[in-house]
Amino acid sequence: MQTGTERWSSTFAFYLAAIGAAVGLGSVWRFPYLAGANGGSAFIFVFVLACLAIATPLLVAEYMIGRRARLSPPQAAGAVAASFGRSRGWNAIGQLGMWAALLIMSYYTTIAGWVMAYIWKCGSGELTALSRSAVPGYFHHFLANPFEIGAWQLAFLALVAVISAFGVTRGIEVATKIRAPGLLILLLILVVYALCTGDVRHGLAFAFAPDFSRITGRVLLAAVGQAFFATGVGMGMMLAYGAYVPAGTSLVRSSLIVSASIIIVSMLATLIIFPLVYGYGLNPAQGPDLVFNVLPIAFAEMPGGRVIGTLFFLLLLLSALTPSLAGLEPAVAWLQQSRGLSRPWAALAGCALIWLLGIGSLLSFNVGAAWHPFAGLPRLGDMTIFDLLDFFASNIALTVGALLTCLLVGWRLPRRFADEEMAEDSPAVRTGVLGLLRYVCPIAIAAVLLAALL
Repeated sequence: MQTGTERWSSTFAFYLAAIGAAVGLGSVWRFPYLAGANGGSAFIFVFVLACLAIATPLLVAEYMIGRRARLSPPQAAGAVAASFGRSRGWNAIGQLGMWAALLIMSYYTTIAGWVMAYIWKCGSGELTALSRSAVPGYFHHFLANPFEIGAWQLAFLALVAVISAFGVTRGIEVATKIRAPGLLILLLILVVYALCTGDVRHGLAFAFAPDFSRITGRVLLAAVGQAFFATGVGMGMMLAYGAYVPAGTSLVRSSLIVSASIIIVSMLATLIIFPLVYGYGLNPAQGPDLVFNVLPIAFAEMPGGRVIGTLFFLLLLLSALTPSLAGLEPAVAWLQQSRGLSRPWAALAGCALIWLLGIGSLLSFNVGAAWHPFAGLPRLGDMTIFDLLDFFASNIALTVGALLTCLLVGWRLPRRFADEEMAEDSPAVRTGVLGLLRYVCPIAIAAVLLAALL
């Protein structure tokens, strides 16, 4: 194996970076509205199980491949496979992951641009001065201007490019060390505020009161899919981060820490949003508009809403930043190793490509909203460019990549690979992880993939 030049400065730095890569808008923005639309407590129960039993072993597998190869994601799996006499065609895992990450970042950064805009709009008082009836129209008017939302997306990408250009220890590590305490402090402030001012009884009952009758096939698939999205498995970013992991780090413990962090932040976001939603008589099943179209109504009406709203969108910005750095990293590592670009030029090129790919997503909310490229086709006919990118990246590329990872580590590589890479853990733990990768994870992934296609 070749050896990369960059490493995390410590195991703790790796923990922070891995948590920062996974804990993002998926936990703070996407999780609450999915929980609201899929039965609350039923969704949350299945999500927690899926994180522990499905996403965690997949994280371990990606870290193992990345650390053993010390190569960029498009090269890592093939190199590990070849070292055991298998085909380099397994590079499809990292190649799919890298392109899935770029596609996801193309619309993820569009949403991050909205978040940056709303920090300004809340902080200036422009948003919180609106009446309840005016808030939804304000959001749709904002989306209707492609130049404004494009400028905010570009501003966010510029921030990502600058931080990434400084490298692993001076860029990504520093950003995660600042972001981690900032995110936690803002979460706790907003949790206290929501519990003191919102409708705690109805909000927490909706989210946490056990009601297993609401567990349906749709809820199961939505929760497993959210576990994939939240942890970032299949995107190649954990392959990239695994390549920088110091020797002697327990990959199982690292993966459990990441999954636990995702669950904790998702629960804290739930404690913020649902008491406020019920306290102001809003609809918890509003969907993706929950954060931008519903909560601003509460911010406009509550005492101190200008400050609380600004803090909330600042929280979302911090949530979006480090996952975006992680999503960019597979492309940056590949451009450095395969094309010989310097780190700053690789970061700039990666962000430029994300911006170009994101033009279609950006226009899907205004001048291209009525354009459905696959009109007439079942399942795809009513999708915009934004919807298509999300569908193919999240439901197809990620799940296929995750399934290939299970097959490679669970079935094609010898047991000694797992024993060597999980040497810090007990034989029982190694056997458990391999069992999940061989039997449980492939079934769950195949179910999500079939549900997406049918």
